Amino acid sequence: MMHFISKKLIQAIATLFIVITFVFFLLSVLPGDAALMSGDPRMSQDPEVLENLRRRWGLDQPVHIRYFNYIKGLLRGDLGTSTRTSTDVSQLIGERLASTFLLVFASFILAFTVGILLGFIAALNKNSFIDIFSMIFAIFGVSAPRFWVGLMLMYFFGVILQVLPTSGYGSFQQLILPSITLSIPLIALLARITRSSVLDVINSDYIRTARSKGLSETVINYKHVFKNALISIITIAGLQLGSLVANTIIVEKVFSWPGLGSLIVDSIFRRDFPAVRGCVIIMCSTFIILNTLVDILYGIIDPRIKYS
Repeated sequence: MMHFISKKLIQAIATLFIVITFVFFLLSVLPGDAALMSGDPRMSQDPEVLENLRRRWGLDQPVHIRYFNYIKGLLRGDLGTSTRTSTDVSQLIGERLASTFLLVFASFILAFTVGILLGFIAALNKNSFIDIFSMIFAIFGVSAPRFWVGLMLMYFFGVILQVLPTSGYGSFQQLILPSITLSIPLIALLARITRSSVLDVINSDYIRTARSKGLSETVINYKHVFKNALISIITIAGLQLGSLVANTIIVEKVFSWPGLGSLIVDSIFRRDFPAVRGCVIIMCSTFIILNTLVDILYGIIDPRIKYS
């Protein structure tokens, strides 16, 4: 197990380094001048002020020099300084990180609970109305764009019924609509995966053997069927948990949620590339860590899985 964990950590570090390098050079070739997008517009028209700003942020240096300086700063834990607010990027991210993780956590718990329950019930009632309804919902959930789902929820619950706020942050009511919007595609995916996995397990020989021994359907369904189907379900859920962090970008902008997603969009429009790079590093690191934890969890759930 330790050999496997070490191997995964090396792969994670290599992947993160490649992502940092790619994002840095990609942002370096994008059109636009960060000096022109910052500060007072009247000051930005002064060539001397613009030159001082570029020199202060190191924009007057060749791209390879800026890259090596950035890597050295990362090794010291320095994510750079925002060209929009002149504050540390780590401080900006720290102010937004909790709200994003709250949204992701709430969405994942909702998706994991509803998706698995819906798929499990659909599998136990194959070809019934519940099964057909759940699969129709799964197709809709996977196909519908998140921004459209968010707007429809805002219109129905916020405008027509007026029972939930359509934006903001700080209360449980303001968390409901963003978390539902973010979780719907994952609910649909988990419902389909759970249904397929449960049906495969139900048709296995050891399930027929359990029935021949006279075990009740409740014991068979929850002790044998669900437990053995859980491995593939956790695989998908763990991988999708990382993708939820990236998908918060759209949801946070739709609902004006003050998280990393809103920060990265605002930073792109303001050409605040240090903030963009910092957000990408945090999101990629989260995704890599979650994938590693899911791999380790395999061995805990199924003792038959061994790593050499």
